[in-house]
Amino acid sequence: MKIIEKVEIDTVTDVMCDVCLCSTRVANDGLEFATLQAHWGYGAKHDGERYELHLCESCFFSTVANLKQERRIQNLFSDEFGIEACEQNEKFGLIATDDYFRDDRGSNL
Repeated sequence: MKIIEKVEIDTVTDVMCDVCLCSTRVANDGLEFATLQAHWGYGAKHDGERYELHLCESCFFSTVANLKQERRIQNLFSDEFGIEACEQNEKFGLIATDDYFRDDRGSNL
């Protein structure tokens, strides 16, 4: 026997970018956003603090570009920062390509 009742549930209807405050909704009625998060543990200056930021595609890649630049600056005079390190910097954080269905069948780097 089926028992049917109306149930009210909370659901995410949109995610706003924490930087530009724009919606992350895309054309197919889905949400496309990145999450930057941290949970600082014992011994850290920010012990017990948790952070979670949601970024739209544009703000995410601006943040990645900023981090790449910071990495270049931090290692500018390092002996290990040669041509190979510059190539690695271009793929900074990238772990897969052609993973359209998020099933890990794309090419892993």
